[in-house]
Amino acid sequence: MLTLDKIYHARYILKDTARMTDLIYAPKIKKGLNVYLKTENLQNTGSFKLRGAYYKISQLTEEEKSHGVVACSAGNHAQGVALAAKQAKIPAIICLPEGAPISKVEATRSYGADVRLVPGVYDDAYEEALRLESEHGYTFIHPFNDELVIAGQGTIGLEILDQIEDADAVVVPVGGGGLISGVAYAIKQLRPDIKVYGVQSEGAASMAASLNEEKIVCLDEVITIADGIKVKEPGDNTFSLVRDYVDDIVTVNDDEIATAILTLIEQHKLITEGAGAVPVAAVMFDKIPAEHKNVVCVLSGGNIDVTILSKVIERGLMKSGRSDTLVIRLEDKPGQLSQVSTLLASLGANVDSVFYEKASEGTSITDCVLRINVETRNHEHIGFIRDALKEQGFMLLD
Repeated sequence: MLTLDKIYHARYILKDTARMTDLIYAPKIKKGLNVYLKTENLQNTGSFKLRGAYYKISQLTEEEKSHGVVACSAGNHAQGVALAAKQAKIPAIICLPEGAPISKVEATRSYGADVRLVPGVYDDAYEEALRLESEHGYTFIHPFNDELVIAGQGTIGLEILDQIEDADAVVVPVGGGGLISGVAYAIKQLRPDIKVYGVQSEGAASMAASLNEEKIVCLDEVITIADGIKVKEPGDNTFSLVRDYVDDIVTVNDDEIATAILTLIEQHKLITEGAGAVPVAAVMFDKIPAEHKNVVCVLSGGNIDVTILSKVIERGLMKSGRSDTLVIRLEDKPGQLSQVSTLLASLGANVDSVFYEKASEGTSITDCVLRINVETRNHEHIGFIRDALKEQGFMLLD
């Protein structure tokens, strides 16, 4: 069973490996709230997962170590296991879904692990890891459904209580449930008055569905930009702990996640992956009860692939009203583009790109379509620009 003593022991074991990450005051995240960011995205290996993986491997017997370890992961647990195995001088085989970000795959390899890419999602990688365990006798290191792994993650809860005395709520990402199980258990044992909320992506809300059905639910598919919490089915241990110690599970969509990532970059110069940003998204978009004053968001990881980051930023700009695409039907004659660009400049919109299309089937032979991507200040600015174009006689198609 998970106990507070195990979490304190994990903190002792981790003192020279996992750093106590900063708790940063973030006043611009949500007006009227005191938001604090627990920066596990700045943890060694770029994720909280090091804590649970290292503590679990530190407690293996010599017999278990002699077989080597096998693990499955969406990417962050992989790095934690690989580093811990390297320090313990034991071989590690890591099964990753083939769609895992390249940065996570290469980082795992850099610690000396044997990486196996498995078609599908995390749950498929999990099945392959179990097959390897059975076939070769490796010691399996579960990413979330293990009491020692959960105890390692629970050290974050102890740190939060040490870093802030008057927290009203702690908001935590949820995939398989290992992180929130440890954090919620530690906090509720010591400060039961503090509320603990979990956040999942709408496209991968397996824990929320399980709590709603009062039994473990396996989703048919999971689709989200938050690959670190892209889990079809929670564990039995984590389900029980979340049911007993977590106050509520809420969900956010990919647009909200992208906006949170962009906000953290712009306002606090912090890079988070999708999973790491979901607590901030939940706070920004009013998914957490409004009565709380001091709210801690756990930024679980920062290992986002740079190719994905550019797409996420673009999505976040659109969601927050920082960019817009104007589709305008024009009469195909000289000077039209000049009129549009002059008007946009006077309205304070910066033209990012222009696409010009001649008449197509179903339109007048003398018409053309102008598609302009513009940088804007906010949604009000977009509305002002669109209204001004219409007042000048331009026809917007969308």
